[in-house]
Amino acid sequence: MSTEVATATAPSLPTTVPAQGMRKNGKQWHEPKSAFRPKAGNGTYEKRQEERKFMAAVKAKEKEMKEEKETERQRRITALKEKRAVKEEKARYEKLAETMHKKRVERLKRKEKRNKMLKS
Repeated sequence: MSTEVATATAPSLPTTVPAQGMRKNGKQWHEPKSAFRPKAGNGTYEKRQEERKFMAAVKAKEKEMKEEKETERQRRITALKEKRAVKEEKARYEKLAETMHKKRVERLKRKEKRNKMLKS
């Protein structure tokens, strides 16, 4: 039991970088550089394939979200345009009604609707 207590209370040695001495170029404030090894960070082919699959899934999700946002935007725009067109049409018929007889305005309305149906 005394050995367990002794090992538990023993102070651990701090892990520090060993002193390198004076740098040859005199720039002691710079971090010491390590050798350049371009292939050191590369993973396996399977790992790269997994990352590519993950990125493809993320891009597909982003594209889907952007398309949803754009369709919603287009829906709002078309609804607004239709609403404005109806409002303009109503204002135009009100202006005609001020100058003409009511029955004649109704006849013109029906006639214009027939023409629209024929043209479209």
